[in-house]
Amino acid sequence: MEAEKLGIPSVVIATTGFVTAAQLAAKSSGIENLRVAEYPGAIAIHAPGRIAENIATVLLDRVIQGLTQSTPASMADAPGSGKDRGKIVFAGTLEEVNRFFADQEWTDGLPVIPPTLEKTERFLEYTLRAADDELAVLAPGNLRATLPNVAANAIMAGCEPRHMPLLIAAIEALSEESYNLNNMGSTSGLLPYLLVNGPIIKQLGIECGGQLISKGPNPALGRAIGLIVRNIAGYRPGKNYMGTFGYPLIFALAENEGQTPWQPFHVEHGFDASSSTVTLGVTNNWGHAPAPSSAPDKNGAQITLEVLCRELSKRVRLYNLPGHGENAERAMITLLLSPPVANSLAGSGYSKQAVKEYLYENARMPRRDFEWARRYTGGTRVASSEEHRDINAGGHTQKPDDLIRLLSSPEIVHVIVCGDPNRNRVMVFEGGHARPATKEIKFPPNWDELAAT
Repeated sequence: MEAEKLGIPSVVIATTGFVTAAQLAAKSSGIENLRVAEYPGAIAIHAPGRIAENIATVLLDRVIQGLTQSTPASMADAPGSGKDRGKIVFAGTLEEVNRFFADQEWTDGLPVIPPTLEKTERFLEYTLRAADDELAVLAPGNLRATLPNVAANAIMAGCEPRHMPLLIAAIEALSEESYNLNNMGSTSGLLPYLLVNGPIIKQLGIECGGQLISKGPNPALGRAIGLIVRNIAGYRPGKNYMGTFGYPLIFALAENEGQTPWQPFHVEHGFDASSSTVTLGVTNNWGHAPAPSSAPDKNGAQITLEVLCRELSKRVRLYNLPGHGENAERAMITLLLSPPVANSLAGSGYSKQAVKEYLYENARMPRRDFEWARRYTGGTRVASSEEHRDINAGGHTQKPDDLIRLLSSPEIVHVIVCGDPNRNRVMVFEGGHARPATKEIKFPPNWDELAAT
């Protein structure tokens, strides 16, 4: 792209399935038509001989064609092109509107509520911001997030007008450079999630207990973020949102601040307890939720810590974490602890920081397993064991049974207390490319009155 900006004809080589992603990335950087030569198939599992043959018989011709063609393929149908958001885009029945929106790829595959001008105006009453304010520019599409288009996506998702201040803060978090939304389209299937803290939890009835992501306003809030990522950030599944097996719907949750034995998440990160915040995190799994319990030889707290270490050792993305440098923090691990588990840990003298440090010191695996994963499941993308620390020998020996520390820092671990208050369950989320971004929610002066309606 930089070569094209300098007037040097260029061709990008991409594997099958990534041609559109490359073109969309170029468009967001100001290159309308990027020449792309497609290498056929999944190169990572091709034998060397097949790779050489594909280069000689297929790829080279495509590179030459790209450099000599006069008119590259048009990107006129890219997300956000040529749309005047100030006009009514369609009029019809509910079924007709949904069919039209689906044809434009504006939906997540589920029916939506039509975002009429009247409904949009109602949402704008719940903020102090001017209607034409630019909230952020969201990568990778580099499209402007404004109050009207945020409201439109929120309406489509089923949100209420009083959710608007929360969603505005979420947009600000999405746009944080450290959150790295631009790289969320990984084939591993990275998924944003929304965490809410503070008094707004009770004001809006956001769920923090059992089945929390499936109840109350939580599903609509998560879905709104998903539609915003699609329609404003410009991500399209299979085009530049490349999760190999797809994505579940983005989810929202709140911390159970009344039953956590520790500081709530937002207080831990420097906000006043009386403030309300939203945090954008990232994960690429929603999976097994082990149930640690006590035993004659170990108490429940110790077993919980050991269970968490075992869960961490299963997270393949941990192998991508270099042990030093700027990228050491470009990752996040989220622990969801139900209140009984959190209180068991606190009752045994563990602070939240002590839990993180225990996992940092003890989440590890034998060198032979680490090297196997490095060689066969990630290629050159996976950090070498030399970039991780050998627990047994201070990083100086190369024995197969030496233990490799998996976490680059205690600070990439984030602890949230939530879920069924009567169950002993934990869940570990892994996520790469991003650091969590937290923003305080700003309210209009008559917020208490608005929140009650």
